[in-house]
Amino acid sequence: MTQAGTTSRVRYPTILAVLTAALAAALIGIAITTTAPIPGVAEVSEVVTVAIPIVRVLLDLAAVSTVGLALLSVLVGYDRPKLTEPVLALARPAAVASALLWAVTALVTLVLQTAEFRPQVANVSFGDIWDYVVEIGAGKALLVVAVLALAHAVLGVLALRHGEKVPAEVRVGLGLFALLPLPVTGHASNWNYHDYTMISMELHVMGAVAWCGGLGAMAVLLIGNRTLLAHALPRFSKLATLCLVLVVLTGLFNAAVEILLNPTVSFWSALFATSYGRLVLLKAACAVAIGTLGAHLRWRLMPRVAKHERTALAGWATLELTVMGLAFGFAVVLTRAPVS
Repeated sequence: MTQAGTTSRVRYPTILAVLTAALAAALIGIAITTTAPIPGVAEVSEVVTVAIPIVRVLLDLAAVSTVGLALLSVLVGYDRPKLTEPVLALARPAAVASALLWAVTALVTLVLQTAEFRPQVANVSFGDIWDYVVEIGAGKALLVVAVLALAHAVLGVLALRHGEKVPAEVRVGLGLFALLPLPVTGHASNWNYHDYTMISMELHVMGAVAWCGGLGAMAVLLIGNRTLLAHALPRFSKLATLCLVLVVLTGLFNAAVEILLNPTVSFWSALFATSYGRLVLLKAACAVAIGTLGAHLRWRLMPRVAKHERTALAGWATLELTVMGLAFGFAVVLTRAPVS
């Protein structure tokens, strides 16, 4: 076996591409959803308005990284520790760092949303933040997310000390569980389908995070190790297929409830004349592109990867992750965009 086929290195350009795409999409979304000020109504600071989606993008990417790095242990397996430990030795501290970033960005978002909730207050105090947590569901959700992310960081520290004696399945499960509070605080204009929409949003988020996180962890840490990649990629492909179906179906359901069943605005007006509709179209375009790229990886590249052959997987995976970054950026703004 050649050295190139058994070693791994961190691919920082892939991380930078995803981060840049997600932030760019968030800024595009902000531009699309910007509205004229209403006379006599206290306006939220422009800094706060822009900072909330930017920090939320970082929060989402931290969550994706945390879940994906935990999932990597499951994908590479446990029966070849001499081969997997060098990779997992890189993944474990990165998982601790991403979990801590997840917690910090949740708390920063809590402060920013408190400032948005009280635009007339010049400086947000701890009392204001606590009142926001008590009065608003989003405040409670962000606090719970911060606590669960810190708990994940603690598990990550234990994994640093004890390795896979701290089961990866527990870390993956806790990471997915920590995703649940925030989706239920998003808007759902059709209250007849509110409960179904909330469940659909949670499934949508979990599917997207597991899909993007798993692919990202492999693209960043496994590309240079053809032996482990040949084992992990086929296993991930099954998960990715399930996630693709879940994300597409739940995304279509959520959009249908918000647009088709919204009595206040017609379908075509909601789709093309509102910021919500335009963001839905952008996100749908990303989904089509992701599915096309995923199909190329699955049917054209994976058979060659399974044979330990050299491929252009790094470039294609980076491209797919970049489009995923765009989708996450649009999604962050979409959760805050008015339907009408």
